[in-house]
This record gives sequence, structure tokens and C-alpha cells, in this order.
Amino acid sequence: MNPTDLAYARERDARDELARFRERFHFDDPDLIYLDGNSLGRLPAATPPLVRDIVEAQWGARLIRGWNEGWIDLNQRVGAKIAQLLGAQPDEVTIADSTSVNLYKLTLAALHARPGRAKIVTDDMNFPSDLYIFQGAARSAPGPCRVVVVESPDGVHGPVEGLLAAIDQDTALVSLSHTCFKSAYTYDMARINEHAHRVGALTLWDLSHSAGSVPVRLNASAADLAVGCTYKYLNGGPGAPAFLYVRRDLQESLHNPISGWFGQRNAFDFGLAYRPAPGLQRFLTGTPPILSIAPIEVGVDLLLEAGMERIREKSIAQTEYLIALWREWLAPLGFSMNSPADAAFRGSHISLGHPDAWRIDQALIQEMNVLPDFRKPDNIRLGIAPLYTSFADIHAAMSRLRRVVVERRHEKYPAEAGGVT
Repeated sequence: MNPTDLAYARERDARDELARFRERFHFDDPDLIYLDGNSLGRLPAATPPLVRDIVEAQWGARLIRGWNEGWIDLNQRVGAKIAQLLGAQPDEVTIADSTSVNLYKLTLAALHARPGRAKIVTDDMNFPSDLYIFQGAARSAPGPCRVVVVESPDGVHGPVEGLLAAIDQDTALVSLSHTCFKSAYTYDMARINEHAHRVGALTLWDLSHSAGSVPVRLNASAADLAVGCTYKYLNGGPGAPAFLYVRRDLQESLHNPISGWFGQRNAFDFGLAYRPAPGLQRFLTGTPPILSIAPIEVGVDLLLEAGMERIREKSIAQTEYLIALWREWLAPLGFSMNSPADAAFRGSHISLGHPDAWRIDQALIQEMNVLPDFRKPDNIRLGIAPLYTSFADIHAAMSRLRRVVVERRHEKYPAEAGGVT
């Protein structure tokens, strides 16, 4: 059967053992092709009744008693479940703050743990906000510190050899996005960790585009620290709190630079001197937002039920299918492949490049009922979320994308990008 035929996609869906999870998500418009789950995951069907219960039954009826009836430990309970997705121990992951705040806390903690070292090593594939955090942390470091940004050779693949050359005895911290936000290039985490540890540096990984989409093996790769968001593949909701990971043997030796009462030993003694709590709890700061943390658990439970190995297997199959349609339909129309060809080094989204990417993106959204996203300078980013993305979705999206260009629908849209992309 020809992969460009819709019947082929439907046959793949009929054989998909994860297809049953699709009905456990909310679909408001059955014709909408949603390929932006790598920015904001779909709403799980079980989330609205859970939120109503928390608001009406727990907050409404139990009031402050809710803290002793499950709220106080909610971030730890959800963190322990996320740990299963990340190849970590239950007491190594917790929910706290935003990705940026967690990144700042762990970056500065690492710099203080390596005094006399003057470098943070990262790459230009990293999410720009991460670099902003490093720059701010470097200004607050215990001594002179600079951020070394290693450039990718092609804007698609991580600059592995350049990073290995830059990581030396003067390096305090190596911090990278495990799966890069533009191209979906995914690093060999163990290789980077091993090289950094050989020269005495710590590693800090941003897992925002990996958690819930690719298997992560924090313990097996000897990763030191990690952060990540919960609103992409974990389907925790817009702006949902982030998670952080600190390897167990490092927890007592690192210090939280934003010390707050939830990281205090015996917080309800209300002592005036800060004494850090034991273990991972010391990396908490303020009161956990219960209404925002609770929905994360719903999405995580779905991923655990499906299993990361099966999710990864389907993700590879679907991204390979998308690439096959690109090769047949879109490469002749001037679209480039801005993601790695090798699935072993590719996450769960595909970036297609085109000189008119922004205008094409707008035509897809406004006229074709397809929701991808756009990343400068020329990337139409197509996110595959295996729990609810079907092969038929991919076929429809690529067919509509081809129509936009063949029919020149995009030419009516302004060339300047704006708004949330």
C-alpha cells in the first residue's frame, strides 16, 4: 500500500495498540489537526472533573483541612510518578516553581558547589530562556564566571565534538536541552555526563521536550541535575508548574539559593533562622499551587499506563511516516528537513524549513484547520504526541500543507511574524 494513500494511514491506526488512548483526551473540533502538543498538550478528559472536585469538594468543603488531607505532599507524590518516566528514584524528583526558576536554583547551586571554576558550557541549540538564566546566575556566582555557547555546525544537530572540546578543568557546569526545541536533536546524555564528570564538572539537563516523549535515563547515565516543564507531553495544562531532579547523593551537598519556608526544616516551627530540610525538600521554596499541580498527575498517569517504550516506538513510526510524506510531497516544493534523519537522535517533533514558513504557518491555522507552530527563522514545527496523534492526522496535515503551497494560499499573509507562535 502506498504511504501517500489515506488508506495506508488508516490501516496503521487500526493496528496501533496505543490508539485507545486518543479517546481519553478532549476533542472540541474533530476536524482540527493539532500538531502543537510539544508546546501545549491536549486536555485529558479526566482533568475537568478532577479540578471541579478540588475546587468544590476539597477547597469548598474541607477548606484549610485539605492541606493535611493530601495537599501538603502532592508535589512529592506527582514528582515520584514523573521520576518513573525519567529513569530516576522517587525521592529525586519533585514539582516546584517554573522551569526557569528551577533552572536558576540548580545552576547557582552548581556554581557554588564548584568554586574556582569560571565556565558554564552550553550550546546555541538550547532554549534562549535557559541562556538568559545562565547569564543571570553567572552574575551571582561566587567568583568570575562566563557562559560559553558552542555553535551547532548546521543548526540541526548538537555540536557534540565542540562541546567535548569546550568542557575542561575550568568548567563548573554543563547544561543542555536533552531534546532541542527547534530541530528535536536529542543528545546522548551518558556521553556528555561521562565527559563532564571526567573533568569534575556537574551536568544540568533541560528535559522540557523529552519528558513524556522519549525515554530518559537519568540514573543510568549518571546525570546530576535536571529540570523540565509539565505542560507539553505531560499534558499538565497551560503554565503548569515544573519539575526538578537532583541525584540523591548530591542533595545534601547542594544549597538552594532561593531559600523559602517550604524548603525549611520543620517549617511550621516558624523559626527565624533558615535551616534546610533534608533531601530533595530543601529545593522547594514557596507554597505549592495545588490547583495547578493536581492536573499534572492525570497526564502523567496516562503516560505511565501506556509505557514510555511503547510511546517511543510509536513516536518513531509517526515521525518516520511524516518524513516519508515530506520526501514525496513537500521536498519538491522547496521544503527542507530541519530535524535529524536518524531517529536515534530525534525527539518527537519534526521541523520543516521553508523561506515562507511564517506565512504558510498562518495559512494552515486560518484556512486549513491545522495547528502547528513556527520557530524563527524558517521552521514549521510539527509535534507528534503519540497518545492522541493518529497516522490519519499526519496524513491530513501534510496533505493540507501541500495544498497551501500548491494553491499559493499563504501569499496573502504578511511576512512578519507576531504573537504567540
